Amino acid sequence: MKVALLSESPADEAVLRVLVEAALGAAPQVAPAGFRARGWPNVIQVLPSVIRHLHFNTDVDALVVSCDSDDSPVHTAAHDAPQYYHPQCRMCQLRAVFRQTSKRLPPAHGRARVVRVVGVAVPALEAWLLCGRDNDVSEAAWLAGQESGRPPYTRAELKWRVYQTERPSLPHEIACALREMERHRRDLRRLEYDFPGFAALLRDLRAEKIATPVK
Repeated sequence: MKVALLSESPADEAVLRVLVEAALGAAPQVAPAGFRARGWPNVIQVLPSVIRHLHFNTDVDALVVSCDSDDSPVHTAAHDAPQYYHPQCRMCQLRAVFRQTSKRLPPAHGRARVVRVVGVAVPALEAWLLCGRDNDVSEAAWLAGQESGRPPYTRAELKWRVYQTERPSLPHEIACALREMERHRRDLRRLEYDFPGFAALLRDLRAEKIATPVK
């Protein structure tokens, strides 16, 4: 399977690469997405161009996209109802961009479309990294904190727990992230259970491991 990765930073993409390999049970071919993003606003801005580039100019099977939820509404099962769209939910926004961009594209390179694989880390990728090490860190805990107005932790606290600094250098950030990922590389079940935003990514990836060939 050939995939492209798009996320908020090179460190996030390094984590995505490990997660995709663990989910597939084999190392995928990773192709350049054609664009680099820096932060959430840039991810959503460049995504249509990335989809079109990969569709017309490559034979990539799937585009794997992830971002942090930050303080935006957490995606819930209610958002998956037919025709429902939450304008501030980042999962809903990313899926909508895929849907609106891909429906206008003709078949190319032997496939109808580039497969959509989307995940959202709640509230940030560091929560995924801490899963299984800090039992108080979970998507449910963050959602309950949003609803009560008392967050169980801050994003800065999560960063400190992973990197032991609030301003890690990129090499340090990648090294710490990959070290934490060794737990998940062996078994994704805890991450899948504690973080529905990751479970959604996993479902997308497993539902269609290669794009449907054009007949």
